[in-house]
Amino acid sequence: MLNEFSSALNESPCTQSGARAPFSYQLDDTEFWRHIPAWSEIDSKTFGDHRWQQRNSITTLARIRETLGELVGSTLIDDIDAGLMRTRMNLRLTPYVFSRINWANAENDPVRRQFIPLGSQFIADHPLAMDDSLAEDSNKVTPYLIHRYPDKALFLPTTLCPVYCSFCTRSRVVGGSTAVKSKSTYGAKPLGWDSTFDYISNHPEIEDIVISGGDVLLLRPKQISQIGISLLSIPSVRRIRFATKGVAIMPMKFTSDIEWVEALREVSRLGRDLMKEVSLHTHFNTDREITVWTSRAMKTLTDIGVRVRNQSVLINGVNNSLDCLRYTMKKLANLLIQPYYIYQHDLVPGCEHLRTTVRKSEGMSLGLQGSMAGFNTPRVVCDAPGGGGKREISSYILYDQEIGVSVWTSPAAKPGAIFYYYDPIHLLEEKGQAIWANPSAIDSRLAKVRAEATARLDFAE
Repeated sequence: MLNEFSSALNESPCTQSGARAPFSYQLDDTEFWRHIPAWSEIDSKTFGDHRWQQRNSITTLARIRETLGELVGSTLIDDIDAGLMRTRMNLRLTPYVFSRINWANAENDPVRRQFIPLGSQFIADHPLAMDDSLAEDSNKVTPYLIHRYPDKALFLPTTLCPVYCSFCTRSRVVGGSTAVKSKSTYGAKPLGWDSTFDYISNHPEIEDIVISGGDVLLLRPKQISQIGISLLSIPSVRRIRFATKGVAIMPMKFTSDIEWVEALREVSRLGRDLMKEVSLHTHFNTDREITVWTSRAMKTLTDIGVRVRNQSVLINGVNNSLDCLRYTMKKLANLLIQPYYIYQHDLVPGCEHLRTTVRKSEGMSLGLQGSMAGFNTPRVVCDAPGGGGKREISSYILYDQEIGVSVWTSPAAKPGAIFYYYDPIHLLEEKGQAIWANPSAIDSRLAKVRAEATARLDFAE
C-alpha cells in the first residue's frame, strides 16, 4: 500500500525533483491514511470525525515511532529527534496531514518539511534574524490587538494551533516551550477581550479585522459567535477575516463539528444582513494538501456564505518551483479558494533552511502573472522586517544581490522608515558568502547599502 501511495504522490509537481506532470483537477478520494500502520483499519467515517483527528494528533517522537511502526528506520527517527532539539516549535500534526507525508521518501517530502524538523537539515541562523521579525509586539495596542496599518488591525485571541508549522512567524509565542525557546502561550480568554473591542470602537478608521493567533479553529463555538458578533456590531468595522489552517490540515472540522459551523453560519448571516464581509483565510502551500476532504469542507463553507482565500509561504524545498505554485493555485481556485498572498519567508530564527531569496520570489511572481485569471493570481509579497508591512516583491528601492540585502519603504504604514530583508547567506554566490564571513567587509558593505537607501529615500521625499 505504501508503494502505491508513494507513486500517486510523485505525480504532483510539488516534489523535491520538481518533475512536470500533466495538469489535473482530480482530487485524491482514496483511503490514503491506511498506508500508516496504526491506521490501516480506520474507516472513512472514523477518519472524518474532527474529534478523532484531535485525539490522535501526533505530538511526540514516541508517537511517531508507534504510529509508523516498521515503515521507517532508526536513522530517520534519530534525525527527527535531533531536529526536535533544535526547533522553536513543538510537534503537533493531525492524522490527516501526517498521512499526506510520503514516508518512503520522508527526507525530501514537502509536507514533512513543513511540520517535522530533521536535525540534518538545519542551517545556522542569519546573523540578523529577528525573534519578532514583523515587530508585532511593538505595535500592540491592547494585550491581544496589533494595529500597524491605518485601516486594519490584527486580533490574536489565542496562541494555540491544531498543528505547529516549523516556519511559524510567531514561533516566539506559539506552540509551547521547546528545548531552545521558552514561551508563555495562552488559550482563549474571552473576559480579557473587552479592551480590544473598546479600542476598535474608539478608532473608527479601523475597518478590517483579522482574527488569527494561533488558529481560530481551536476557539469554541461560543467564542466564534462572541468575536464575530462583537466586531460586526461596531459600525466602523466593514470586514472580518477568520484565519485558520483548518481547511488544509483538518478539513473534516467543517463537515463534522456541526456546532462550530453553526456559529460561523450565524456570524456570516449577520454580516450579510449588515452588508459586511465575513471571510475565512486559510493556508495551503502545496497541492499535496488538497484532497476530496478539502472539497467537502469548501461545500460547507460555500453553503454558509463564507468567502475563502488562501495565503501561502514560499518555502525552500516545499513549493519553490513555478510548476508547483501554479498547479496549487489553480487547484485551489477550482475549489473556490481564492489565491491571495504568497509570502517571502519571514526572517525568523530556526528557519534558515526553509527560506529563499527575494530574487527567487520575484521569478515566481513573474511566472505566475498571466498564467491564470488576474483575480486568481496571488500577490507575492515581502512582509518587511521591522514592521513595514506587506510589500510587492519587486517594490524594493534597492537590492544588493551579491550580499542578498533588499531595502524597502512603507509610505502608508510607516512613512519615512526604511526596512531591510536579508537573503539566506548559503544561497548567495561564493563572493557574497565571503563578504559575510569577513566582519569588517560586511560592516562596510552594509553601511554603503544604508547610506544609498537613505539618499534614495531623501530624494523621493
